[in-house]
Amino acid sequence: MLQLYHHPMSGPSRYIRLLLGEYGLSASFAEEKPWQRRREFLALNPAGTLPVLIDGENTLVCGAVVAGEYLDETCGAMMREKRLMPENPRERAEVRRLTEWFLGKFEEEVARYLVVERVFKTLMSGQEGGGAPEATLIRAGRANLKNHLRYVGWLAASRNWLAGPRLSHADMAAAAALSVMDYLGEVGWDQEPAARDWYARVKSRPSFRPLLADRLPSLPPVSHYVDLDF
Repeated sequence: MLQLYHHPMSGPSRYIRLLLGEYGLSASFAEEKPWQRRREFLALNPAGTLPVLIDGENTLVCGAVVAGEYLDETCGAMMREKRLMPENPRERAEVRRLTEWFLGKFEEEVARYLVVERVFKTLMSGQEGGGAPEATLIRAGRANLKNHLRYVGWLAASRNWLAGPRLSHADMAAAAALSVMDYLGEVGWDQEPAARDWYARVKSRPSFRPLLADRLPSLPPVSHYVDLDF
């Protein structure tokens, strides 16, 4: 059986959760606090990053990009029209470009500031780096988020799905990243109606329901987070 080490406020972790849901795969979930750098977790992934996917007893897959490719190759490739990776190499390249954009660039420019400052610091001890959020970093994350949302709006307005005519890994990566920001009430959906309409389509999929059920005891989501018509 598959096992996933994740955190509910980790966009890359949510990406793998969405893929598991889209491919109808069952998995057990272990919530990990990566800032604690537990010795047992570092033995699985010396980089100390999430997510980590374990398939059976012998297959360890670290990192969202690698785990997403693994799921495509072991499951998606057999799902014909439901596969989330196109057959055409050029189309696959675009899907991979956007997937890397939201799992890498978005994490570095947005989540690194907003999630760490608004969420992780409240859960960390002082020795782990916890404390009051830094307003300068939050402002930087919010400014970067506007640019990313504008790009999503442009993609959504010019294509059926973000990477082309079909739902793909790119949509899952972008929706996972933005869902964390939406939980925190950071997304100005009214500024980008095409992005909002695209997100509503992804948000309505059955694979998204577990994400909408996520809750942090010390930080509940904004009121519209669970609404499919927002």
